[in-house]
Amino acid sequence: MPLVNIGDENQNKQSSQVQQNGQSASAQPQPNTSQQSAQNAPSQQTQTNQAQQQTTVQNQNNQQQGGEVVEVKGPDFNSNNPPANIQTQQMNNPAGMVNAQQQNPQNQPVVNSGNTQQPNINVQQTLSVQNANIGTFLDLCETRNASDLHFTVGYPPLLRVDGKLERVGSEPITQEKSEELFVSIIDKKQLKRYHEDKELDFSYQHTSGSRFRVNLYFERGNMAGAFRLIPARIRTITELGLPDVIESFTKLPHGLVLVTGPTGSGKSTTLAAVLNEINLTYPKHIITIEDPIEYLYGKGQALVDQREIGKDSMSWKNALKYLLRQDPDVVLVGEMRDFETISSTITVAETGHLVFATLHTNSAAQTIDRIIDVFPEHQQDQVRAQLAVVLQAVVSQRLVPLIGGGRKAVHEILIGTAAVRNAIREGKTYQIDNIIQTSADAGMFLIEKPLAELVRNGEITSEAALEYTNKPSELKNLIGSN
Repeated sequence: MPLVNIGDENQNKQSSQVQQNGQSASAQPQPNTSQQSAQNAPSQQTQTNQAQQQTTVQNQNNQQQGGEVVEVKGPDFNSNNPPANIQTQQMNNPAGMVNAQQQNPQNQPVVNSGNTQQPNINVQQTLSVQNANIGTFLDLCETRNASDLHFTVGYPPLLRVDGKLERVGSEPITQEKSEELFVSIIDKKQLKRYHEDKELDFSYQHTSGSRFRVNLYFERGNMAGAFRLIPARIRTITELGLPDVIESFTKLPHGLVLVTGPTGSGKSTTLAAVLNEINLTYPKHIITIEDPIEYLYGKGQALVDQREIGKDSMSWKNALKYLLRQDPDVVLVGEMRDFETISSTITVAETGHLVFATLHTNSAAQTIDRIIDVFPEHQQDQVRAQLAVVLQAVVSQRLVPLIGGGRKAVHEILIGTAAVRNAIREGKTYQIDNIIQTSADAGMFLIEKPLAELVRNGEITSEAALEYTNKPSELKNLIGSN
């Protein structure tokens, strides 16, 4: 996927048009919001004004004589190397990225291209990567509503906005800069573990209140990091626009509910909405086991204990082993990542608890196969029998880019009906998709249904829908049949 620069969408409007409605346009200088800036550079501002006035007079003379009109251009915002003596300033600071002093550090005059509306300025012209601290980048991540922030030596910092990567500035991160940024948010114990294990997972709370799930790693011997934004406020099931059937999961007395999808598909957000609904509504004991802790739950009707691997428990195995002695009603397993966590999660669900967990799969049927295939062949029949008993639902989720910007979650829902349980028990998971299609009354549907609805409503393109479907021909039929 190609990288784009923040602010590119308006950069084609940089130069002023000097002939309009019978009059030549003159490029007016953009007044500087910093009074000190104008005082420190009076001669340069005067020269700019004089040059533009001369151009205007010349244009008027040329028009009267039928000559060529001169086009006055502002700085080239598409260039990675703007003129050294010009600092551009962002009108109204729509992205809220940097303060006025950062935008115009040398107190130089701000030159406008002559447009009535100032275009969005590329962050690379207003943000000095090497002079910024970690807080600056985290602020920018929030302001841009980015899901992720990446630091890799040799590249500028990168934001993932609506699923696409955007550069922050043009300066590449150096090894010294990456070390400075990372050391500022971890303690000596974490730093030691990072160097020993070459990986480090942890959560970090920004001064704004938002949290970031952080993974530090090494890339070609250099420090690198990925930051996932976790909003401070947990949105409700209604606010997220989740299917109605998901709200019913909060009322389940026991069993296993899986939320699946690739990395970055919003699984944690969906689960946080469900768990917080339980927290605010029922006097139950909720225990979460996460690596690291993501959303923080406030005080409601429930007692919520949140445990972080490496901090509150030394391993997934231990945390799940001792879980049953902690009197839980509801359990969240942050990720069923291997044989041990999958086996232990099923066991907890078998003992009469309501368990929510995540898995990296792309469909409901694939989720069942993935769980069973983790076990040795001689145990698979037993696991099928266990899963058939405890499985309550599978929610497979993807985030699809909207035509007008932003992303929307689409889902595939599998409910543990008698037909589904029988298919799992007998190893006939190939029948699950057909069961879903014929069980709409139970709240089940394949992901192709909401994708087709979004296409018909004009919210997404058919090309985008086809990127997320598991059944392209069926999706095309659904789109074409209405």
